[in-house]
Amino acid sequence: MTNKRDYYDVLGVHRDASADELKSAYRKLALKYHPDRNPESKDAEEKFKEAAEAYEVLRDSQKRSIYDQFGHQGLEGSGFHGFGGFEDIFSSFGDIFEDFFGFGSRRHSRTRAQRGSDLRYDMMLNFMDAAFGIEKEIDIEKMEKCPTCDGNGCEPGTSPESCRQCQGSGQVSRSQGFFTVRTTCNRCRGTGQTIPNPCSTCKGTGQILENKKVSIKIPAGVDSGSRLRLTGEGEAGMYGGPSGDLYVFINVKPHEFFQRNETDIICQIPISFVQAALGDKIMIPTLHGEKKLEIPKGTQPGDLFRFNGEGIPSLHSKKRGDQIIQVLVKTPTNLNKKQEALLKQFADLETEKFSNKLKTILKGDSASTSR
Repeated sequence: MTNKRDYYDVLGVHRDASADELKSAYRKLALKYHPDRNPESKDAEEKFKEAAEAYEVLRDSQKRSIYDQFGHQGLEGSGFHGFGGFEDIFSSFGDIFEDFFGFGSRRHSRTRAQRGSDLRYDMMLNFMDAAFGIEKEIDIEKMEKCPTCDGNGCEPGTSPESCRQCQGSGQVSRSQGFFTVRTTCNRCRGTGQTIPNPCSTCKGTGQILENKKVSIKIPAGVDSGSRLRLTGEGEAGMYGGPSGDLYVFINVKPHEFFQRNETDIICQIPISFVQAALGDKIMIPTLHGEKKLEIPKGTQPGDLFRFNGEGIPSLHSKKRGDQIIQVLVKTPTNLNKKQEALLKQFADLETEKFSNKLKTILKGDSASTSR
């Protein structure tokens, strides 16, 4: 179990906070707890890291969506584990710190491996594919490592050079009041390196946009809201970093006959009032074909019957749900004269039956009173 505080509470914002509100809230906390303003304060250091982690998640729409649905555990399952230290924070927010305060990190931020971005794909399945599982192939567009330069951004046969402006540190120093602060080098953008001969394929970025086919095995029993994670199928990392992950979010189309309630499936079957009164044996559609259902005599409208183990398989066990059948007794219409006569005869018999029953009850009451 994680002991982390709620990210919205950390930043002091509502759960529907806009990007500008998040940025403003983080600005105040980062300014308050910045290590250059709180030297030797362990508490300020922890709060600075906590605020940075909260802002990193909530400013990213994909991470925020995962956190809103699944909390801290969902983020950990997606591969996000926060920042390792100040270097990670200043590396990620170098431009933001300059925008906020006019200074960045007091530490060097040389080029380091960066994990690729996660991707999201929304998949629509029909009811039966969700119930039985299926393998599908999808097309996704994502950034991949440039095959010409192998991701280093340089024309083959050349290599990066140390930035002359920052001497390879990625930052330049200047005095500001009582502080000696460092800002991200605007020549190398904090990487500490420049590329004199950019790759002709990727223009020096180290990545190219490609369409890729990905095969996905959909397990039996998924439902709307289910999420599948394909490790390493996200966008390529930078500077040798690992690729991100691909998250597939499932939506299931409704079925014209079956309805789903967790692992149970529910259906409604119309029967005639004669079948309800006299009983019958009828064939019921199931996920695996037809199965015989015995309707007992005197069945009432709305009565429920159950086929054990004929429902949806559980994602977490091998157990299947049940199929629940609700009967709907239909009132006959457009009767011919013979049918009407028979029903009137039936009604007369029912009236006589009710009258005799009532007389018996009244007679019993009279006898009890005379005693």
